[in-house]
Amino acid sequence: MTVVGQVNKTVDTQKGAGSANSTESPAQTGEKTASSKATLNYDSFLQLLIAQLKNQDPTAPSDPAQQIAQLATFSQVEQTIQSNQKLDSLLTQSSLQIAQSYVGKYVETAGDNPISGTVSSVKVYSDGLIATLDNGKQVLVGPGVTISDGPPKTNNQG
Repeated sequence: MTVVGQVNKTVDTQKGAGSANSTESPAQTGEKTASSKATLNYDSFLQLLIAQLKNQDPTAPSDPAQQIAQLATFSQVEQTIQSNQKLDSLLTQSSLQIAQSYVGKYVETAGDNPISGTVSSVKVYSDGLIATLDNGKQVLVGPGVTISDGPPKTNNQG
């Protein structure tokens, strides 16, 4: 079996290690998956490096400077993935705080069929916030939506 074949077999074995019955949230699962992929790739690289060192031709050794550069590159990629996970966590927290601030506010949409009402709950999705109003209607919070403390006051002059 070749060195690459040995590494692929190890990678395939590690991919299968996981529980089908999970009580984690989708965000935790995604975070764990990204982290495990980074670790898996980094571990695979180290296994490949060790296998390459064990099986190299002593009369024509590989360039150690190139191997160190590859190792440093993989280390930087791993750190970038971890930074992205932390940024995703901060963005999620920020979205939750914004969503919480909309509850109890009056929302009105623009357009041909305006929807209005008081926000009773807000769901956070990866592509935006959906406010559920006290009348049961749902509004995607975005451009063209007016949010205020209460319904606009009408002037009844006769």
